[in-house]
Order: sequence, then structure tokens, then C-alpha cells
Amino acid sequence: MDLFDVGIDQEDPMFRPLADRMRPERLDQVVGQDHVVGPGKLLHRAITDDRVFSTLLWGPPGCGKTTLAGIIARETRSHFVQISAVLSGVKDIRAVIDGAKERRRLHGKRTILFVDEIHRFNKAQQDAFLHHVETGVIVLVGATTENPSFEVIPALVSRCRVVTLNRLDRSAIVSILERAAADTDKGVGSLGLTFSSEALDHIASVADGDVRVALTSLETVAVYAAAGNRDKAGETLVDVTLEDAEAAVQKKALRYDKAGEEHYNLISAFHKSLRGSDPDAAIYWLARMLASGEDPFYIIRRMVRFATEDVGVADPSALGVALNAMESFRFLGSPEGDDSLFQAAVYLATAPKSNSVYMAHKRVAKRIQETGYLPVPLHVRNAPTGLMKELGYNKGYKYAHDYKGGYVPQDYLPEEIQEERFYLPTDRGYESVVKQRLEAWIDLKKKRRS
Repeated sequence: MDLFDVGIDQEDPMFRPLADRMRPERLDQVVGQDHVVGPGKLLHRAITDDRVFSTLLWGPPGCGKTTLAGIIARETRSHFVQISAVLSGVKDIRAVIDGAKERRRLHGKRTILFVDEIHRFNKAQQDAFLHHVETGVIVLVGATTENPSFEVIPALVSRCRVVTLNRLDRSAIVSILERAAADTDKGVGSLGLTFSSEALDHIASVADGDVRVALTSLETVAVYAAAGNRDKAGETLVDVTLEDAEAAVQKKALRYDKAGEEHYNLISAFHKSLRGSDPDAAIYWLARMLASGEDPFYIIRRMVRFATEDVGVADPSALGVALNAMESFRFLGSPEGDDSLFQAAVYLATAPKSNSVYMAHKRVAKRIQETGYLPVPLHVRNAPTGLMKELGYNKGYKYAHDYKGGYVPQDYLPEEIQEERFYLPTDRGYESVVKQRLEAWIDLKKKRRS
């Protein structure tokens, strides 16, 4: 447990996966994370000056979190211990802490503890680190693919520096693949294969930002191509083509966690694209969610909510469109019903927008909280009994249909808030017509009072 490369056969490194063999061993070999490991940057200074602090490395799979931990192990003078949250428990944590205390007492040596997938530890397990990180018994380096705000307890986050690592872009992954393809020692260069730029670009594209997936795919393609060469009775295969790469590499599923941050990121992007009246962005994020396995009815519920919150009376048909999409999808299922969702998304994105109803709801709820339950005015109460009539219930009530246009110059709100306006319509879409009607009615009431 005390070695970074526990379980690896040092006598024949070629038995290790290509992704592990090609793992950078120095900071200057790290690609795509210059914002934290470039010269003069935060982690670069901490590692080169041997002043590593408790850190949470947060980034997508295959971006270099474990690699940075290995570099810390090699380039600092601290004792390095690695555990995995998948395989370890509180007992293992206590053993590491006891060893760190003894090491500091006897040798004055600091212990750096690397915890892979720290988000998989429960609250009690994460609590076990707090005091020892606080007092410096260990320097904790945790790696997580999940947002620490959601998956790591706040007390531990506050004791660590959160370092965000980037998803690698395609050009960065291509450069890593080129190095692995040419490396005759650790890479696949000894196989005598030449990879076309199209093949490497395809591998990088399928990897979706994950270096580990990219190198695993490269190794798969190399084995596939080398086997094909042997089938040709020893002919030299000069070039690994795009067709070879496509045949050997299957498409990687889009990264998505319906319980994690990416779930909220995608639905947020979808909602904001609808609100911003961008149908292209809306259907892009919708397609991303569906392709990743999101529950279609969750998306539909959000569109129904959007129809009332962000479109409202500017287009009263929007709510019906969203509800019809739900019924259509319920009737047809997937994939036939998917287009109902896309049709609704395009309609909502291009509809006039108004949050007036949503804001009116918030205003009136706040006012009720402030004023309590004010009594209903007598003239708008029903009077089904003689006693109620004697008490003035329904006295002076004006029946709207007896007036021109249905506009009745009377008050319906409690006396204390008769002058207040909660619903403030915009000039957008159908709501502009509503606004004119409402203003006409308000003018009538003002004339009556004057």
C-alpha cells in the first residue's frame, strides 16, 4: 500500500497497459494542464519547492489526476501512501494515520496520502481525515471526478485547496497519441506501424477528452493492425488507416452521471438555451441528454415548468405544447416519440418570453407572508343565508357581465393592499394584449375613485 506502483510487475513493464506505461513521470511531460502545472503555476511551485498542501484534484476521467499524484510521489521528499476509496475503509485510514504519526515522531518525515476517488468515501470516512489534515499529520491529496461541493463534506473542502483540471481537447490527445505511437520503449513504436493522422484524430475524437481511453484505443488499434499484418504472411503494414481505427475502436458512451454534477450542468444549459431563444442550442443539449440515458420524462417536466415560468401568458399555447409533447411521448415511446420532445423544445425556444406570472407568484407569496391572512372584502363574499345577508355579505357586488366589456370598477383585494400590483405584464406576444386590457380596467377604477 505504501508504493505508488503497487502490484506492477517491474521485470516486464510491457505487461502493463499502454495508458499506464505512457504515464508522465515529470511535470514537463504533463499535457493540457498548464494552468496549474506550468512553470510558476500553483502546483508546479508546490511540487518543485516540496511544499505540497492538502489538495482536491477535481476533473473528468483521464485528465491526469492520478498522474499528478505519481509525480508528487517522485518529486517530493515526503513519504507517499496511496489508497483507493473503492477498496479501503476507516480501518485502512487509521492504519495510515498511525503510520504517519510514528513516521513524524521518529524521523520527522511528512506523509502525503493520495486517495483515489475520494468522493466514494461516505461522510464518516471523510470525517476521519479532518483532525489529521488540520494538524498536519498528513497532507491529503484526493482525486475526484465529481464536484467537491456535492460529494465531499464541507469541512474537508475547507481544509483543502480545490484544483480543477481540464478536460483535454482533441489536439492535446493527438499529441499524446503521436508520442505513444512513436515510442519504441514504452509505446507501440516497436510494432513497426505508422498511424495516419486521420486514424489518430478518430481515436482522439472517440476518447471524448479521456487520455486513458485514447491510449487504450491506440493499443487496441495497434494489436488489430499488427494481427492483420501477420495474416498477410509477414508483409510490412506501412500505414494504419482511418478504416483500421474505425474497425478496432467502438464509440465511447458520452460521459454522464444522472446523480452528479453533469446531470445538472446539461439540464441547466438546456433551460438557459430555451430562455435565451436559441433553438439550435436547445435541441443540442436535449440530444446530449437523451443520448446519455437521461429520463425523457424528467426533460419533459422541465419543459412544462419552463412553459409557465419563462413563457407564461406571452404565449399561453406553450403550456399546451409541452403537455402534448408529454402525452405524445407517453403514447409512442422512444425513439418514435423523441421528435415530440424536439418539436416542443423548438417551440418553447422560439416563443415570446415572459416571467411575469412567475414573478407575480413570488410577489404575492411574499406579501401574504408579510400581511398574514387579510379578511375577504364583504362585497365579494357569497351570502347563502339570511344572517350573512344581514351582516353585509355580497352587498354592493357588481356582476361583471352587466358591464360593457366586462370591466367592473370595483375592488377585489383586501382594503390594506387595494393599490398593489402583483402581475406586471410585458409587451411581448399575447401578453401585450393582456396588458392593454388590464390597464383599461385599472383606469376605470381610478376614475371611479376620483
